[in-house]
Amino acid sequence: MQIVRSHFKRYLLAGLLLWTPIAITIWVITWVFDALDNVLPVALRSEVLFGVHVPGFGVLVVVLFILITGFLAANLIGQKLVEVWEGVMRRIPLVRSIYSSVKQVSDTILSPNGQAFRQAVLVQYPRQGSWTIGFLTGTPSAEVAAHLPADCVSIYVPTTPNPTSGFFLMMPRAEVVELSIGVDAALKYVVSMGTVPPLPAARPKV
Repeated sequence: MQIVRSHFKRYLLAGLLLWTPIAITIWVITWVFDALDNVLPVALRSEVLFGVHVPGFGVLVVVLFILITGFLAANLIGQKLVEVWEGVMRRIPLVRSIYSSVKQVSDTILSPNGQAFRQAVLVQYPRQGSWTIGFLTGTPSAEVAAHLPADCVSIYVPTTPNPTSGFFLMMPRAEVVELSIGVDAALKYVVSMGTVPPLPAARPKV
């Protein structure tokens, strides 16, 4: 009887390990598809255009919209329109601060000429003796650096399992340990709450 229980538990866990990530992935994709379908105006929904619900039609429309606007923004006329639009956004008091901050972050992260997270590092946070993974994002501005007691670097420490929230720290360079693992592997390590150890990678140039 004990052997049967042991095999039952082992097979059950093996099945859960196999199907849990698959089920969650399908659920997330379905949720995204449904959310984007609901974002579309009623006149653009597949039920109105084709008389039948087409799963993922909202995703297709959004992707096409982004591609078209990207094509226009990459041209001279489109760039002028973008400048006019940004000028309008910067004239609205409350919207101006939000739009400018979000645009700076998106330009940094999505820019093809740079990388927001330059390198994975190890820092002591939130106290001495407690270590966590962070990401080197640059150096403090000249005005800020003038008030710091040492040569410091800018570090982003993400939360787990959601790395889109976190803490911005300016730490002495001497207290930051550079890691040889890649940024993507370090992010997976954070998201997995330490259950997926990263493999060493070639140290990127900073």
